[in-house]
Amino acid sequence: MALALYRKYRPATFAEVVGQEHVTEPLCTALAAKRVNHAYLFSGPRGCGKTSSARILARSLNCVNGPTPTPCGVCNSCVGLAPEGPGSVDVVELDAASHGGVDDARELRDKAFYAPAESRYRVFIIDEAHMVTTQGFNALLKIVEEPPDHLVFIFATTEPDKVLPTIRSRTHHYPFRLIPPGAMRGLLERNCAEEGVEVEPAVFPLVIRAGGGSARDTQSVLDQLLAGAGPGGVTYERAVALLGVTDVGLIDDIVDGLVAGDGPAVFGTVDRLVEAGHDPRRFTGDLLERLRDLVLLKAVPDAADKGLVAVPEDELNRMRAQADKLGPATLTRYAEILHAGLIEMRGATAPRLLVELLCSRMLLPAASATDAAVLQRIEGLERRVTLAPTTAGAEERPVYQRPAQRAEPVADVAPAEPVAVPAAPAPAAAAAPPADAPVGSMDSTAVRQIWPELLRKVGERSKPTLVLLQNATVRTVEGNTLVLAMPTAGLARQLSQESRAEVIRATLRDLVAGDWQIRCVHGDGNAPADSPGAARRPATPPTRQRPAEPPAARTPPPAPAPVAPPVPPAPAAPVEVMPPLPEPPDDLDDYDEPPMDEPVPVPQIQRDPETAAVDMLTEQLRARRIGP
Repeated sequence: MALALYRKYRPATFAEVVGQEHVTEPLCTALAAKRVNHAYLFSGPRGCGKTSSARILARSLNCVNGPTPTPCGVCNSCVGLAPEGPGSVDVVELDAASHGGVDDARELRDKAFYAPAESRYRVFIIDEAHMVTTQGFNALLKIVEEPPDHLVFIFATTEPDKVLPTIRSRTHHYPFRLIPPGAMRGLLERNCAEEGVEVEPAVFPLVIRAGGGSARDTQSVLDQLLAGAGPGGVTYERAVALLGVTDVGLIDDIVDGLVAGDGPAVFGTVDRLVEAGHDPRRFTGDLLERLRDLVLLKAVPDAADKGLVAVPEDELNRMRAQADKLGPATLTRYAEILHAGLIEMRGATAPRLLVELLCSRMLLPAASATDAAVLQRIEGLERRVTLAPTTAGAEERPVYQRPAQRAEPVADVAPAEPVAVPAAPAPAAAAAPPADAPVGSMDSTAVRQIWPELLRKVGERSKPTLVLLQNATVRTVEGNTLVLAMPTAGLARQLSQESRAEVIRATLRDLVAGDWQIRCVHGDGNAPADSPGAARRPATPPTRQRPAEPPAARTPPPAPAPVAPPVPPAPAAPVEVMPPLPEPPDDLDDYDEPPMDEPVPVPQIQRDPETAAVDMLTEQLRARRIGP
């Protein structure tokens, strides 16, 4: 029968204890100075080296060269107390879980007064000391407080608070800790080298995570993988299937879907997760672990070099790209949603439904009024603005000039030729794309995933095209034709111009290769951009009509009366007819937007000078007409 790894590679000296330098170094210093205490208390999580360190301490005390931090390994005491050794008559190891009563404590107290048979010290190692009853501790209290010179007690426990305070106060307390991932990986690699089995580097993080920082648990998991290893060693696929962890490919797919805001990709990943038999709770925990790594990479760019993130190099590159596309507020909100979801999953009867609800919350920040959701939406707006940053050498924006200030008259400017909107390709043409087009390799989900990069590269080529493309959404991919949906027919016509379509095609060739066609639709995607329903308003405003002169102004005034003449009513104010707003030109490049700080001239209404003079005399001087 094969010996378990945690027994086969149990440490024999303090130098071989992994990840507990804060305990082993003070003990070695005390042994070298011959300052040996009569009682020690080792506490900490399970499988971190408490019992092994207690045996090493007994071995160091009873070595012929001892007390020494480095036992010789050849004397009778060192051979008997070595890992898998026969033991020593002067070292007694008790399990308090089964010997914690008062009768057991009295029996131990009676034996403790006998001198050692062949060694320097008589050592009692009491494992699981928190299981000793209060009466048992009281029976041991006197001998632990004032033991003979040859007696040493070593208590090992996972719950030091349950040890009687009067006992704990008479010991030297050394708290053990969980082993960090870096030290644990070195231990596993040495074990695999000793066993002569090849293990893929991506397997070690899975084993370390499954072990939870305990050396014994981690070595037990590795032992199980080594037992089922094939001729090629332990592969990542075998480890994922055996340990039940989520495949990193599914984690990458759902994070990429969240980055692109692609709901079909996110919920499709959840469906594949359930179909593959993965536990939704485990998947949620693994996704939360990924978000934790992304937060660290966002806050600490060299987190991998500092050991804060332990993943393979290829996965680290993907995670850095994902962290660059997500802001800290977005990552924090995602993590908070998943953490709350893990709590809600306790006792849930439909964990898949809960996972899908968590994904919908992450995809729809506008549905929440919390501060985190608002910050996520602000980050999205900032990212859209900074997709095409201006450079120092960029051309300055043309300054707005009135028609009278322009160098050339408006009449000399040739009208822009109308650009024909390409019609939707026939189904036969979509079924037979060019030979070099990526037919079948790209779908709408894949295009949405590269959409941010596409916007950035389009902005480098043409700023007006970027402004239009930011209003577009990916409708579908038909063979080698990318169908984009625009909110209005006018925007669809502008984006369908050949120059702008060529910019998008060239950018797609750089990103995914192939010969692409661009088709723009508007509304719900059923009506093409050039549909007759999208009628435009007339480009020329109607002629402004001068208001008719009020008839009261042309009638003669009434005959004079002895009383004060009445003041004639003021003529009605002319009604100003405002022209309709002109339609913006099809070509945004030729459109000069007036600056906001320049006042807009108010149109003046032309009036008859004679009528204006008569009105002024009547209103200001109270004059009356004396003739027709």
